[in-house]
Amino acid sequence: MENEVACFMEPKIGIVICGFMDGNKQFVSNEYIQSVRYAGGVPIILPLIRSDHMIENYITFCDGFLFCGGNDITPLLFGQEPKNGNGKTNITLDLFQIRFMKHVLKTEKPVLAICRGMQVYNVACGGTIYQDISLQPGKHLDHMQQSYTRSEVSHRITVERGSQLKKYIGSNLYVNSFHHQTIDKPGEKLVVCARASDNTIEALEMPEHKFAIGVQWHPECMYRKSQEMRELFGEFVLHTI
Repeated sequence: MENEVACFMEPKIGIVICGFMDGNKQFVSNEYIQSVRYAGGVPIILPLIRSDHMIENYITFCDGFLFCGGNDITPLLFGQEPKNGNGKTNITLDLFQIRFMKHVLKTEKPVLAICRGMQVYNVACGGTIYQDISLQPGKHLDHMQQSYTRSEVSHRITVERGSQLKKYIGSNLYVNSFHHQTIDKPGEKLVVCARASDNTIEALEMPEHKFAIGVQWHPECMYRKSQEMRELFGEFVLHTI
């Protein structure tokens, strides 16, 4: 009975679906689930449902929210038409996640947004995205690494002094990288808190929120090998208490 009570008291982390498989199956990659669990949270998968009432139920039920990686966001949703380099999109998923993010940010409940999730975070706050890194000014790194495993690192990032993120992962570290779209204009109330050497925005945070951080890399894939990524997930879950 004591174990059952202890388990019930662990923070419930809503993991918003990554996307669709085979047209009719919603999915979340196992790395997100395991990272939340190892960090002390109870992973709860939140499927796409076209209902503001259900979104409010999700928000009431869960203590924190994880927005995962996935495909590109429909350009019309950040005021653009498709350009060369834009990838596969699903406007139904986009609208759900952006609407959900807006609702979540009105609360004080923690948010961790990863890769596409950070881009959803930015668009929900009125920001814009480069549809392909080739459209970003200047020379740039290859941010779509071709390593054997997704846990391997690809490039270095520098974290801004005085940022919330720096408290958790330090000033400089190497991260993995699996994206071709990048942040252009940060959304309202968002500040850039990390960049790569080519000036690509690698992290965003909302200073007035107790924990609302977006990262462009995939910390869930680095969780077992990286103390910094364990610290990031741990602080995310801890801020739900």
